Amino acid sequence: MNKGIIGKKIGMTQIFLESGEVIPVTVIEAGPCAVVQKKTVENDGYDAIQLGFADVAEKKVTNPVKGHFKKANITLKRHLKEFRLDDTSAYNVGDEVKADIFAAGDKIDVTGTSKGHGYTGAIKRWSLSMLGKTHGIGPIHRQSGSMGVIDPARIFKNKKMAGQWGNEQVTILNLDVVRVDAEKNLIAVKGAVPGPKGGIVFIRNSVKA
Repeated sequence: MNKGIIGKKIGMTQIFLESGEVIPVTVIEAGPCAVVQKKTVENDGYDAIQLGFADVAEKKVTNPVKGHFKKANITLKRHLKEFRLDDTSAYNVGDEVKADIFAAGDKIDVTGTSKGHGYTGAIKRWSLSMLGKTHGIGPIHRQSGSMGVIDPARIFKNKKMAGQWGNEQVTILNLDVVRVDAEKNLIAVKGAVPGPKGGIVFIRNSVKA
């Protein structure tokens, strides 16, 4: 990986190309991010930079975190994320990383936290078929059919059942950058990215492109 940035999902819209084609895009406010810390092979065993995004009030930050930002002489940031890079020589602590590190046509990977739906039944969570409601079966409301077998008389591990749905880290690979607005730090990405509007996402150049 040679570049990455922290962003905030604004929402989805569509872009019309000169050919008349309509492309659905997700608009992401990418940066500006400050380089809070720089790690090198000599000191840490690997090359990486730590980016900070979105200013935050001093009362919402713990004292150790305040000291971390004070050492870098950077205003307090709400979000921190470390990006491992092939080479960190182009970055120094205090540098500002903006959306213009990406350009239209780039392939990127976007990581975010999916929407949380809480404890959810198997019908909604896994789209299982419901148990029949007639011929003497019931009264049952939205219950899945048989999950076990006669022999052995038990349910195997990893069976799709009710439980927590969503609120987990999701990465979408090989998305296309359609447009970049450097002045407003906006990136239009083809397709959908994880998370709700206002959710924090991490963007990096595609590792499989």
